Amino acid sequence: MGTFLSWNCRGIRSKLQDLKGFINFFNPVCIGLQETFLSSNIPLKLRGYNSVRKDTSTGSNHSGGVCILTSNLYPSTPLTLHTSLQAVAVQIHARTLVTVCCVYLPPHDVVSQQDLETLVDQLPTPFILLGDFNGHSTLWGSDVTNSRGRQIERLISNNVSVCSIMMRKRTSTNPHAHSTVSIWPFVLLHFCRCCISPSEVISATVITFP
Repeated sequence: MGTFLSWNCRGIRSKLQDLKGFINFFNPVCIGLQETFLSSNIPLKLRGYNSVRKDTSTGSNHSGGVCILTSNLYPSTPLTLHTSLQAVAVQIHARTLVTVCCVYLPPHDVVSQQDLETLVDQLPTPFILLGDFNGHSTLWGSDVTNSRGRQIERLISNNVSVCSIMMRKRTSTNPHAHSTVSIWPFVLLHFCRCCISPSEVISATVITFP
């Protein structure tokens, strides 16, 4: 099916060269970006990729924001989501039709369980959730479980009937910059309710910079 990347970039405008490097290295089908720090009047264009964005509102110092970049080698269609959460979604034809949703949940925002369930209910199956949920849980290797982690546990428990197995690879593309990326090449099961990898729900960013 190809490679899917997820990155909490904490401001994409200053990280464009890094992003282009990841694209050249991995040739991903799809990239989910969190904390883009973009406003509606700031363009984001990358050769060979289409973008779907949800920017933060004016007056919020451009914090937050999510974006999905999809390779134009794979037909894709944006999905309209009815949610107040920072989330965007697309459907991508990558051998089979799959829905990809990118989510950012700020650590101090109050997010109801119903908001999460309503978001998931809008996603055609099978789907992949990419994002930074700021959820800690011992189920995915954290030392402690926080309230957001318990929410994500319930989300998984309520919605996953069959979860595909994804191998997490941690690869340094530039050892001097200490930048790392996690990628998931996998075969998606057609009959699964949804697919959520432990790597997608831990609070640490998928790509980190010093």
